[in-house]
Amino acid sequence: MGLIKAAVDAVSSTLHDQWKEYIRCEDLGQDILMKRVSTKNGVISQNSLIQVAPGQVAVIVQSGKVIDATAEDGPYTFDQSTAPSFFAGQFGEVFKEMWSRFTFGGATGQEQAVFFINAKDIMNNNFGTPAPVPFQDWSHPIPNQMTGEVTPLRVSVKCFGKYTFKVSDPALFMSKVAGTAEEYRKDDIVEQMRAEVVGSFQNVLNELGNSEHKTPVLELPSTTDEIKSIMEQKVFDQPVRERGLSIVGFVVESVTLDDESNKKIDEYELSSNGYMQKGKIVGSFGDAVKDAANNEGGAMNGFIGVGMANMASGGMFGGTVNSVMNEQPQQAAPQGQQGGAFCGNCGKPTNGGNFCTNCGNKLN
Repeated sequence: MGLIKAAVDAVSSTLHDQWKEYIRCEDLGQDILMKRVSTKNGVISQNSLIQVAPGQVAVIVQSGKVIDATAEDGPYTFDQSTAPSFFAGQFGEVFKEMWSRFTFGGATGQEQAVFFINAKDIMNNNFGTPAPVPFQDWSHPIPNQMTGEVTPLRVSVKCFGKYTFKVSDPALFMSKVAGTAEEYRKDDIVEQMRAEVVGSFQNVLNELGNSEHKTPVLELPSTTDEIKSIMEQKVFDQPVRERGLSIVGFVVESVTLDDESNKKIDEYELSSNGYMQKGKIVGSFGDAVKDAANNEGGAMNGFIGVGMANMASGGMFGGTVNSVMNEQPQQAAPQGQQGGAFCGNCGKPTNGGNFCTNCGNKLN
């Protein structure tokens, strides 16, 4: 049994009556992935006309077994005396495999039907990361003066966008997903696909944030081609492919930083002295400097330790230490040190005159 390509004018109204049955499927749109069409008695008669519209794949199943298929649009006659023709276009080998291997359960004896599969791109499918995803942002590098290495600023992002997919392997799609259902719609699988797409996208984010790509976090929406390329190379969409589907388009529409990441970027500043945050010394080093400066009893010991750390870091914080010290309030000199001289008789401080104001001893 097979399909024979018919002349285009065979579907005209003047010739329509010569066909036993006329089997066709309306446009499947963006919502229907597969639809079953048959005759009233479930048998496709000899010389029936089967019309395949652009963007459709027609698979003829008899008693649960594939007997012919085509992905080439146009009119076909059904001839029970011929071998499968497989006017397959891009799916030639796939159809031959379906014919030799795939049997679909649930079909009654000798029942025949044409399963029209939507081969168009299925667009405008939304995705979004349900929780913030860690990302290494190389547009805000943090230098390590001890090792000379640079590490990225760690942020957390939420991404939203759209993806496009299509049925890329009709055999897998029917055997793994649709079977011989009367109608299989996008809504039947889109939630599962969304979860798998988000998982794939998170793997792509890890790649974009590594030391090879170093993609700035705020430039993620402009990396559509790179995202698709990485997904192809790393086969991150393997769960999707195993169902006979493939992701053919991926667009990131928005990138949102969580509050903590926004704060990190707002405070970030890369200065000639090293990684600073708007004049505030980063991390525990800054706390140590300030504690030492505010410690009346052990300030010098504190700054000796800070000075050693500064030398170990190659002088990275030299200017910063001076800045913090200068910001501290100056302590008043102890009484007795203001005049700069002492009486040789009683040892009391002088007021700069010729005689000691305490004992009257002549000073000069």
